[in-house]
Amino acid sequence: MIDFNIPPYVGKEMDYIKEAVTNRKICGDGVFTKKCSNWMKEHFDVNQVFLTTSCTHALEMAAVLTDIKPGDEVILPSYTFVSTADAFVQRGASLVFVDIRPDTMNIDETLIEDAITPRTKVIVPVHYAGVACEMDTIMDIAKRHNLKVVEDAAQGFASYYKGKSLGTIGDFGCLSFHETKNLSMGEGGALLFQDMSYQEKAEILREKGTDRSKFFRGQIDKYTWQDYGSSYLPSDMNAAYLWAQLEMASQIQNDRMSSYVFYDNALRPLADKGFLEQPYVPEDCQHNAHMYYIKLRNLEERTKFISFLKEHGILSVFHYIPLHSAPAGKKYGRFFGPDKYTTRESERLVRLPMYYHLNQNDKEYIVKTIFKYFA
Repeated sequence: MIDFNIPPYVGKEMDYIKEAVTNRKICGDGVFTKKCSNWMKEHFDVNQVFLTTSCTHALEMAAVLTDIKPGDEVILPSYTFVSTADAFVQRGASLVFVDIRPDTMNIDETLIEDAITPRTKVIVPVHYAGVACEMDTIMDIAKRHNLKVVEDAAQGFASYYKGKSLGTIGDFGCLSFHETKNLSMGEGGALLFQDMSYQEKAEILREKGTDRSKFFRGQIDKYTWQDYGSSYLPSDMNAAYLWAQLEMASQIQNDRMSSYVFYDNALRPLADKGFLEQPYVPEDCQHNAHMYYIKLRNLEERTKFISFLKEHGILSVFHYIPLHSAPAGKKYGRFFGPDKYTTRESERLVRLPMYYHLNQNDKEYIVKTIFKYFA
């Protein structure tokens, strides 16, 4: 079976994990945590990066830092992972789902403003497949209505919008380093922000509500409980795993892009004949080859297609079930306006195998099998 995903591994991960153990600092904020954070600050041109135990936890931190309270409303797409919603539901927010654009599968920026009410507090654009939402429009809406923007850039590591790294444009950005992402630390994420006025509150939140970060910097002689907090620090062993991949980030990205371009070129004849649709990347966006998906006519054909590939030893998968159709989505939110594209497009989409070091022979076999299906 050709797997859909294999977690990235570059070869130095175990050496660095051993080094973290030898350093006798395997809890959070050790040498490798700092290396990873500093790398992202430099490469993404962002003022602060907090490595977290997951993108879910980065989103939870953003929900606290944007001061979400019970009754506040958060605008987001329904076509996303549950963490996007959970982080704000946990704070008592009501969810307002907005339809997506069928070309990028991102939130339709032209529908956001009409969904705003006096209770709206935050807009959460989700950069699907590492392709940026229309951030200029979203940031303009947020500015005019005095709203915060939290970018769910779980899939957006090293993707750009008009030259700006995803996760650095809104008030907060959240990255994922889950094993399914371009770079991985098993489970992990990062919270990014530019406004350093959030620094102290974010440190306290991440350090169980204490001012321990100040203590470690020698700014105070003891630390105490200051405010609400939780434990969002990943082990330095996890950070050591990630550091090995950050050192090789360009190589990993180039390898994935090579696979993406191969799929795109090889499947174009089928797209030209109308058998399938290929991904669309707007001119202002530089994506990261996080995934390669195609769209088929409908749910029935997608089901047959996935089964056909599996019978031929290829694991392909669909993606999100729209949140507004789930029991929790109905409980905690509402869909604004008609669901014109979210459900329809979600039922057509299928993701092909995509990972670092995907074998060329396997890619050719995958494409050959897809042509066989349509023949």
